[in-house]
Amino acid sequence: MAAQNTWVEKQGIPFVVVVQSDLLDALATRMSIPLAFIEFSENSPDKLCPMVMVNGQGRRALAHYSAPLPTRSLRQQVGNLAYQASVLIAAMDVVVLGV
Repeated sequence: MAAQNTWVEKQGIPFVVVVQSDLLDALATRMSIPLAFIEFSENSPDKLCPMVMVNGQGRRALAHYSAPLPTRSLRQQVGNLAYQASVLIAAMDVVVLGV
């Protein structure tokens, strides 16, 4: 399961992006960042919650809500955000390192 693939999630926020390394594909979970509607998170800092496009719609990647999800909960791949990998990893750096 490639990193930065975007998936429909079974519960809650409709989309998540997997940020876990492909080297850990043997695990039963995937570290994921939820993708929220812009209106939901319009006051969020850009570095922590970068805007990404999913199916032509703007979403905010809520890195501070990142969590491991069971692979089985990722139903349908709807895109790939590899072109924004550096922004997503930078958001995770803000969460982990405060940078």
